[in-house]
Amino acid sequence: MSASPPESAAQAPPRRTLLLRRLPLVWSLAWRYLRGRRSEVLSSTALAALFSTSLGVTAMVVALALMTGYTQDLQRRLIGLQGEIVASPLGSEEFDQVDAVLEAAALPGIERWGRVSYGEGSLSSPSLPDGASIVLRGIEEGSVPPLLDADGVPTRRDAALEPDERGVPGVLLGQELQRRLGVAEGDVLRLVVLRQAGDQVGFRYRSVRCAGTFTTGFAEFDAQWALVDRQMLASARGAEGLDVLELDVAESADAAEAARWVEEVLGPTWLVQRWETMNRDLFAALALQKVLLFFVLGLIVVVSTFNVSSTLVILVRERKADIGVLSSLGLRPRQLWALFVVYGLGLGVVGTALGVAVGAGLSWLVTEFELVRFDPEVAAIYFIDSVPFRVELGDVAAVVAFALVVTAAASALPALRAARLDPADALRDE
Repeated sequence: MSASPPESAAQAPPRRTLLLRRLPLVWSLAWRYLRGRRSEVLSSTALAALFSTSLGVTAMVVALALMTGYTQDLQRRLIGLQGEIVASPLGSEEFDQVDAVLEAAALPGIERWGRVSYGEGSLSSPSLPDGASIVLRGIEEGSVPPLLDADGVPTRRDAALEPDERGVPGVLLGQELQRRLGVAEGDVLRLVVLRQAGDQVGFRYRSVRCAGTFTTGFAEFDAQWALVDRQMLASARGAEGLDVLELDVAESADAAEAARWVEEVLGPTWLVQRWETMNRDLFAALALQKVLLFFVLGLIVVVSTFNVSSTLVILVRERKADIGVLSSLGLRPRQLWALFVVYGLGLGVVGTALGVAVGAGLSWLVTEFELVRFDPEVAAIYFIDSVPFRVELGDVAAVVAFALVVTAAASALPALRAARLDPADALRDE
């Protein structure tokens, strides 16, 4: 004969009931109301509140991911384009001797450096005999930053600039410039370099060989830049021109401290600037645009809280008898107010979580498959040809906090109406 289970075990309440009993009374009641399906009107209004909140949060997450991705990508490419620290000499003597000075100083935090010269000129090809105006960037072997190949991968191609067996030096063309000239690797081009000495302006002509292409990630530069050997450019353009020293900071080093050391070692005959200083106005405008975008799209979330308020108004009306009974049993007005605010926040939490999930998923999808790409004309305006969407924890936290705060504010007024109901009136009406 089998033993029967103890009476206490047979009558044990379900686990969900035990969990609700452990919660504070206000939270337990709010959860029961959220799960209730007594009213079709209430259910449809609650779903509308969830949908509108999630839609607004999704828009905010995607927009902030767009701005964060654009800013970070712009920052990364600017650093990769010119180095984190740029030093400009006030005299040619200092520029010629800077390598020995830096090697002797053994600056902490500086990974590598390189001298870079700039000039102006034009390149012509059989497909474009009239030529294209270009900016010449003269680099040295091992200069910073590494060049990027056509796929945007850092690579060292400095040796490609050396003269071939015919004595023709190489030139690396930006992707868009190479397309305009209609040339392939190995083709010979005609280079014209602007030479200025005081008031005298002249030109130097050289035959150069297309040694390959590169990309900076900036459409404007890819359409105008040509990389050549620095010594060849210096001899062609003369002493007049822009020469800078570009320094790359190690990842573990403090860039501001490294810039201070560089400035101290080079002395007052050099102008030392960080990339942040050189592009301060650009990134300040982007930061302001991000803040404005946050609040403009936040209006969608604010409007969605009207649905939360409507849901609470219907809930208070339909649960008037419950309110009267709870008040008669000793539930204080402050607890009644908290009950309906928690209900509204519950709708806000679910809608916000859904919006964050959808926004993060859309951002990943757009970035992974590069769904937002620009034509060359548009890319020249926005500096980059594709935009990554990056979801940052700080941005998500700001969106969640904003959504919950406005939801709580929208829930406060209907909850106050419930707290002020007279128990006798509530029971008499029912």
